[in-house]
Parts: sequence; C-alpha cells; structure tokens
Amino acid sequence: MSFSVSRNITYREKKQHKWQNTIAGALIGIVSTLVSATPGNAAERIAFYYPPFGEFTISTDDIETYAESGRVTNDFAFYLNRVPSSQRAQFRRLLRTYFKLDATLVSQVTYSALGESVVRRLSELIMTESRQGSFYALRSALILSATNPKGLNIVEVIRRYPSSTIRLNLTEGQSILTNFSELLRRRDRVVGGLKEVATAEVLNQTTNFSQQPDLRVNGSFGYKVVSLEMNDVARSRVFPVDLYLPSIKPPFPLIVISHGVAEDRETFAYAAQHLASYGFAVAVLEHPGSDAKKIQQYFAGLASPPEARELINRPLDIKFLLDRLQSLNESGSNFVGQLNVQEVGVIGHSYGGYTALTLAGATIDVNSVSRQCNPNNSLNLSVLLQCRANELLQKKIPIPSFQDTRVKAVMALNPFGSVILNRKGFSKIQVPIMFMGGSQDVITPAVPEQVIPFTWVASQNKYLALIENGTHFSTSEKLNASQPVLPVPRELIGPNPAIAQMYVKAFSVAFFQTHLVNQQQYSPYLTAAYAQYISKAPLNVDLVRSLTSEQLEKIFANN
Repeated sequence: MSFSVSRNITYREKKQHKWQNTIAGALIGIVSTLVSATPGNAAERIAFYYPPFGEFTISTDDIETYAESGRVTNDFAFYLNRVPSSQRAQFRRLLRTYFKLDATLVSQVTYSALGESVVRRLSELIMTESRQGSFYALRSALILSATNPKGLNIVEVIRRYPSSTIRLNLTEGQSILTNFSELLRRRDRVVGGLKEVATAEVLNQTTNFSQQPDLRVNGSFGYKVVSLEMNDVARSRVFPVDLYLPSIKPPFPLIVISHGVAEDRETFAYAAQHLASYGFAVAVLEHPGSDAKKIQQYFAGLASPPEARELINRPLDIKFLLDRLQSLNESGSNFVGQLNVQEVGVIGHSYGGYTALTLAGATIDVNSVSRQCNPNNSLNLSVLLQCRANELLQKKIPIPSFQDTRVKAVMALNPFGSVILNRKGFSKIQVPIMFMGGSQDVITPAVPEQVIPFTWVASQNKYLALIENGTHFSTSEKLNASQPVLPVPRELIGPNPAIAQMYVKAFSVAFFQTHLVNQQQYSPYLTAAYAQYISKAPLNVDLVRSLTSEQLEKIFANN
C-alpha cells in the first residue's frame, strides 16, 4: 500500500496524521474485540478515509499474519508503528483470543433489544463498501463467526463480513475514542482524588482495629436455611426464596438480597451466611424475569429475552416478599414473631443495586430517560439497560413509586441509575446508604454510576467504597462454575475476588449493625481508617463519607 500527498504537510498536520492513524489502529482493535469468524464471504481489506490525506486500506491478510505469527508486513507496519509499543502485545493477544460464544447465543442476544442496540451502534462505525452502516451485515458476520468450534475471534469475524471491503467511519470513531479517553481520564482522577479525601478523613480517626472484633470472620451464631416459594398471582410471578435464620432468640432484623442479571440465590450466599452468623435474618430471592435460569433459557432459544418491565417487576418482587413475610410473621406459620419486617435492609448487586435504590426512595426520572435515550450515544454499557425504560414510556405503562417505608438502609454494589434515576431520582433517598464500586467496572462504570450519584443523595448517612482494580464481578461468587450462565472472561472477573467479597462481609455487618439495629459501637468500622486497615492489594479499598459535587469537579479539573 502506498499514498502520496501533493502539498507540504505542516507540523500540526503531521501530529493530526499520527493521531488519526492511532485512531485507525484503535478502531481496528474495537472492531476485533466485538466480532469474529470462519472462512467464507470474506472482507479482504479494511478501508478508512480522512481528509486531507485521502483513503487508506489495510489488508485482512496482513492483520491475520500479524495475529498468527507476529510478523509485521511493510504495509501493516505503517499503522502498527502508530500504536504505542506498550499496547502492541495486548493488541496481538486480543487478535488471537477466542470468545466461547456459540451461534445460538449470538443470534439470541443480537435479536434482543439490548443486543440490537449494541450492533446498530457498531454498524455506525463499521460499514459496507458502499459506505452504508448495515445492522444485518454485522449481525450475520457475528453469527457466522460463532460457528467456529473455537468460538468468536476478531480476525475471523472480519472474514465473515459480507462485503469485500469493511469501511471504518473515522469521524464517528474519533468522537467515540475521544469520549472514551475522557471517561478513562475522569476515572483515573477520581480514583486518586478519593484516595486523597479518604487519607484526610483517616487523620481524624483513632480507633485501634487490631484490638476490636474482626468483622471479616464469621460471627458466633449458627443458622438454618428455609426455602420458600412466593406466588404473586396478580403479576403471575412465582419465585424461590432462601431464608437464613440465626440460631438465637428472635425477633431478627431482616435483610433482603437482590441479585443482578443472570445471577441467582447462590451468587451472594456467602454474604447471607456471614450476616446470619451475626444475628440477621437474610432473605435471598430470585427475580424470575432476569435470573440465571431465565437467561440460560433465553440463550438456549427456549425463552424470550428479559423485558423492560423488569425495571418495575424487580422492586415489586421485594415489596411482595416483604408483604408475605410480614403475613407469615404475624400468624399461621412457623415464623410467627421471628422477623422484624418493619426495619429492613436491602443489598443489591448491579440490576439488584438499582432495585435497592428504588426501594430506598429513588424515583425514575422520565424526563432524563426521554432526553438521554433518544438517541443513546453513551459509551456506558449500563445505559443500554437503563434506556429500556423508554419502552415503558412509549407504551404508556404507568411507573409507580417503589419506595417502601419498611426499608431503612440499603447497600448498593455496582448499581446503575445515572440516566433512569438521575439527580432528581437519587436526591429522594433519605435512608442510610452505602455504595460500593470497582475502578475497573466496564458494565456499570464507577464514576457515572456510583461516584457522581453519591454526591446527589440527600441522606445524612451515606458511604462510598471504591475498590481499586475491582470489576463488575469482583463481589460476585460462583462465576467459575462448570456450566456458567454467562461466559465471563477472566479479565472481567478481575484479580482475587475473595478480597472484594471480604469487604462486602465486613462492611455489610458494620453498616446494618449501625443503621438497622442502632448498635453504634460498629460505626467506627464505617470509616476511611477501617477501610485502610483491611485494604489488601491488588484490590485496595478506600471509603469516604463526605464528597460534594464541588469537590468532584475540582478532582475532574486537576491536571
């Protein structure tokens, strides 16, 4: 490949040229990450155009040669040399990676509302030779690629694209990469800024935790597990519940745990067991519209995808559960007098975090949804799920308030809500709340989904714990089962989840003992000093109690 420019290029243009070539390399990486294939209708080259230099092409063979042997052809060297040397090994590793996704799963996902949104967004970047974005061309390439027994692979997905040339929309790509770069910059600054805030808070704290009970280890109480079935006839919702009951004299303070998408009662069983050993009754339910069983059936082609109504049904599941437990606690059951259903805590992860937030008083902001979802141009993956609320609005489905006055404290792990709840919704939360997030969470990114919302919450008792290097799945257990529902790559699980799970154990005991049972001797554990005391690399944790919007803006503005 060669190119020529008929006039002298200025220094500024050279810098722009280098930057645009870097973008081209990055775009190739993005394309590759999300696609893969086997021989067939082949895309022979990738083309892109940027003024004033003209059109450029990369041979698919050159990319494949580099992926397989590491050899760099002369043509490909022009572009690879513009990728930072520190990223080249990672780039080649990405090109060689196979994702264990079968064709049925890819077909099902890309026909779902969420999957279609992702593919349509990508088709704005990846176009046919006639410079048209094609959802169907990209979707077919993905499905055909997944027929490879090894799984999806970047180079092969390019091969399967039904056009001899794949054209990259550099203008749109540059905008996306610029926005993505800004997101990473803000994230890195927040991690450092929160550490500074936490360090300042430590100076005012003097507790010697080596002389205090260790909340990371199990408490002194045994427990039993009772399995129940809830049947909400009015909504045609039947779902199981595991109720953990401590072996002590009742009544017990009650905590409900709400799982995320494709999770189940086992995902946070470790937290339920730990809290039960400290005297809490814990009800762990499964949400039938988005639990592991539902997603497994959906991926197998045996069920429809999760519906937008899950945004309504999930909080109603917990309200129904509390109503039922209250009834059982009052008469006609083995649980009479055992549960305190008027002082309830809720723990939720991801979608369950959203669920917990709504029960705590956060309301859906329909104006925010309408404004930010038409269209949705966000790089925040969770916004795809949040924007499904738009379907409810378009169908004129009434959205009630989910606040439950029995819920007195909530702990939200990797929750989302930046769009669907927004400032207006978060500002309604008055009960004690703890956010936990991970700096490397790419599903519900910490800055827009936990850190900024923390500054919006009006509660006088609020806490923000940020796990450095933590991912969306760091606090989840049983993700490496022999037959996992979601094929979560090891990179997305992150390093040593046991550390993050230890934080959940310790902080949940301290939080609910303090704010549900009013045992104020546990409040010193809800401090930056305690977080520093139990912090363990590579998942170090910082906890802050005070962070204003003004402080956050200063952190963003620091160079």
